[in-house]
Amino acid sequence: MNPPTILIADDDRSIRTVLTQALGRSGYQVRSTSNAATLWRWVEEGEGDLVITDVVMPDENGLDLIPRIRRIRPDLRVIVMSAQSTLMTAVKAAQRGAFEYLPKPFDLQELLNVVGRALAGPVPMPPAAPAAPRDTEEKLPLIGRSPAMQEIYRTIARLTNADLTVMINGESGTGKELVARALHDYGRRRGGAFVAINMAAIPRELIESELFGHERGAFTGATNRNQGRFEQANGGTLFLDEIGDMPPEAQTRLLRVLQEGEFTTVGGRQPIRANVRIIAATHRDLRQSIRQGVFREDLFYRLNVVPIRLPSLRERTEDVADLARHFLDRARADGLPAKSLDQSAVDALRAYRWPGNVRELENLMRRLAALCPDEVIGAGSIQSELTDSEPPVQMGNAPAESSGAAEPLARAVERHIKQFLAAHRDGMAPSDIYDRVLAEVERPLIQMTLAATRGNQIKAAAMLGLNRNTLRKKIRDLEIPVVRGIA
Repeated sequence: MNPPTILIADDDRSIRTVLTQALGRSGYQVRSTSNAATLWRWVEEGEGDLVITDVVMPDENGLDLIPRIRRIRPDLRVIVMSAQSTLMTAVKAAQRGAFEYLPKPFDLQELLNVVGRALAGPVPMPPAAPAAPRDTEEKLPLIGRSPAMQEIYRTIARLTNADLTVMINGESGTGKELVARALHDYGRRRGGAFVAINMAAIPRELIESELFGHERGAFTGATNRNQGRFEQANGGTLFLDEIGDMPPEAQTRLLRVLQEGEFTTVGGRQPIRANVRIIAATHRDLRQSIRQGVFREDLFYRLNVVPIRLPSLRERTEDVADLARHFLDRARADGLPAKSLDQSAVDALRAYRWPGNVRELENLMRRLAALCPDEVIGAGSIQSELTDSEPPVQMGNAPAESSGAAEPLARAVERHIKQFLAAHRDGMAPSDIYDRVLAEVERPLIQMTLAATRGNQIKAAAMLGLNRNTLRKKIRDLEIPVVRGIA
């Protein structure tokens, strides 16, 4: 039996040579060409057991060949490779019916693994997904060419023809809602509504009503029937942001919806069919929340069908320059002065740790577009803005930037205790030292966080890792002044 024949089309001679040698050593027969016309002739003549094609070739786009190949040889699988490693390339490859998409540069062993899977068994290629609307195709919702982002693009592309529940995990500011919107915009439900709800932004007692709606008279103040987010998202996608902040009673109701596919409104009795796709997101470690007993394990497994982890910006610094230029372009489109970055500015941006991730970078670029007097932004302007910005408050188990970072707090606690003892030389020290010291730590911490978020209590609660109602109670108990009118 003759070994499988692989057809390669790429206008880069070095790529063709490397692939021919690697595939030949693995026992395959190889035919290679620099253009789409020759590849198409081979396919028409019945040659080849697998196609590997580049996207950009001198005579035709490799993606446009795939539907034609599928029409005459539906069992001939096509692997797409491209240096245009964007989300749209991955999505278009999937929509046209490619077996796999590999961004350049790729590991040869990875290619060989994909080739082995493509040639294994007679299973036909999955049906191609319908193409996205043109206005959607022209958008680039996610920016970045790093390996971490490429894997996310490929995951999104694989899900274009599926309706699976997805759990997105990542730090604040990494773009979780952008990924959720991309999954909706390029998925089967893009004709329906995309409805988002932030669990941390809604008082606990109102979450069930917000999600499932309520009937007139269901509770005090319910003067009319109210449609919940599940009904609003009917036929589309419901994005449950910060799912880790969902209270236990709402978790139970959500689990029943996922299990039974229907729900009832608050105060209602008639079941309503839940025709929605669920995408959830969180910055928390939900497995830790499960161990702490604040998140249901069975709900986690219902939501975590397809997990997607978004990398922090410090994990993909190679994307910083592209993102920064993208945000400057958007600022110019919004009427701000046109600005560009020199190499020293790019180096300064890449050297920063970005505790606020992509959102922080976007805010910096818009600020520089508005305030920097120079058309070309240099490292000095970058460093000045980053130095002037408030340093991030260390949260949870995050390591301090220096070994002595905690020393001032320890000295302050020691000073207060000594003052309390000195004021009570009879030995009868006050019995509320703990509460006093805790209040003096909490008050400036909350004040600084509110200042950093310009009074936005939703963002402040997320940064502090608190429920919004808990933050409001602390603000009231500690008599912290707040900016009115900002949630």
